[in-house]
Amino acid sequence: MNKSFFEDKTFKDQDFTKVRLEKADYENCVFEGCNFAGAYLDNINFTSCQFKHCNLSNANINHSIFNEVSFSFCKLTGIHFELCNPILLSLSFDHCSLILASFYQLQLKNIVFTECKLIEVDFTEANLSNARFEGCDLNKVIFEKTNLEQADLTSAINYRFDPEQNRLRKAKFSKDGVVGLLGKYDIVVI
Repeated sequence: MNKSFFEDKTFKDQDFTKVRLEKADYENCVFEGCNFAGAYLDNINFTSCQFKHCNLSNANINHSIFNEVSFSFCKLTGIHFELCNPILLSLSFDHCSLILASFYQLQLKNIVFTECKLIEVDFTEANLSNARFEGCDLNKVIFEKTNLEQADLTSAINYRFDPEQNRLRKAKFSKDGVVGLLGKYDIVVI
């Protein structure tokens, strides 16, 4: 059975919690103001698509492809990106809320997060080399055995992680942010 193909189509203010998004290939499509909370988005191919002002919280994205997909002003609570197809995975996030999201073991080289709230997000064993966290809140984010080489965290806030458990060669931090790397030593910095 051949999958349907949608190109250059805009989906606006649709509720995909009641009517499922068709399993298809979506190329250069825009999803604006759509509700995908808890919806099934599994086995769908998204290429060069944009999600704007959408709620994708707890959406099932198992085996879906996200190739050059951007999320702007979206809510992505509890979404498990490690369950999507890692082939051609390319994402960017702008002004998004990612609470309890997971990127476990993913290759996310050059990924950009701009003005996002990443609260309790799991980046365990992920490759975030050359990643940029521009103006992001990283409260309780899990960096464990994570590759952060050449990553830019100069404008990120609220991160605390063990530099001995991660790869940080040439990563960039602000002077104020360096305190988040010293937490395990239980010292006071004035």
